[in-house]
Amino acid sequence: MNLQQLAVFREIMKTGSVSHAARNLHRTQPAVSASLKALEDDLGMPLFLREGRRLIPVPEAHYLLSEASGILDRLKTVEQNLSNMRDQVQGSLSIVAMPGPSSYLLPEFISNFIEDKPQVKVTLATRSSPQILNLIAAQSFDIGFCDAAVGTEQDVLSHDTTIPCTCLCAIPKTSSLAGKKVIHAKDLDGVPMGVLQPSHSTFEATKAAFQSSDAHFDIRIDTQYFLPLFHFVEAGQICAVVDALSAVSYQRSRGDASKIVFLPFEPTVPFGYSILVPHQRPLSRLASSFVSSWQNWVEQTIAKPMR
Repeated sequence: MNLQQLAVFREIMKTGSVSHAARNLHRTQPAVSASLKALEDDLGMPLFLREGRRLIPVPEAHYLLSEASGILDRLKTVEQNLSNMRDQVQGSLSIVAMPGPSSYLLPEFISNFIEDKPQVKVTLATRSSPQILNLIAAQSFDIGFCDAAVGTEQDVLSHDTTIPCTCLCAIPKTSSLAGKKVIHAKDLDGVPMGVLQPSHSTFEATKAAFQSSDAHFDIRIDTQYFLPLFHFVEAGQICAVVDALSAVSYQRSRGDASKIVFLPFEPTVPFGYSILVPHQRPLSRLASSFVSSWQNWVEQTIAKPMR
């Protein structure tokens, strides 16, 4: 018994005629008759009583029709779903990202990505970069977006694409430094600074930039993530060396109400982002498209000059 035989059988049951079934299925009458006979031979019993040209279903045929209809309808649903997945209009995405991008930029990007995909479901979680690495290694999410400095101890369990950039200096618009084209560490000699906590790579890199410029690194505020620092910068209490996407996130969320300017900083403080995916589990076409689109968007965004 196969799907072709079941489709022929169901059409004969619906039309009551081999000839009508053949016409509806765009097949020859002998081919339909042969398919029905093969099905009856496979089952070891007749499904119809023949009275001249009339086919009268036996009771077992009605049971088979119910089961065959369920199987064929489910197959049609599967085919449609797979077609939608192929065309990337149906499916699911589970994404985990560090707090900065997940608070504004990533939701905005996801919203645009799924705008013409009403059957796509999305899970978006926020975690620290080390947690993201562990979650992707455990295959708990399809895609992770985190700080590239998170480490490589689990590279065998995840595959990452790194997007490098350099940090910017966040300056209050009211500061006399806001009119400069580039902020040098020497310009911030003794100026109260906001930084990430000492365990983060940017802390040591920023500290080294000040030391190489013979400038005093005066730390007033340290936080776990960049975004909280902007409140203190707006208040004119600190300056801060921050990553590019955090700067873009701030500007997009504030618009004309922005109270901060973001300027190139020298000596440069390197930063980078990682797009992580499970190493042992291939991505769906939808997830692969998302990763490629997100990577392009991030690269283009951080390449744009800021103020």
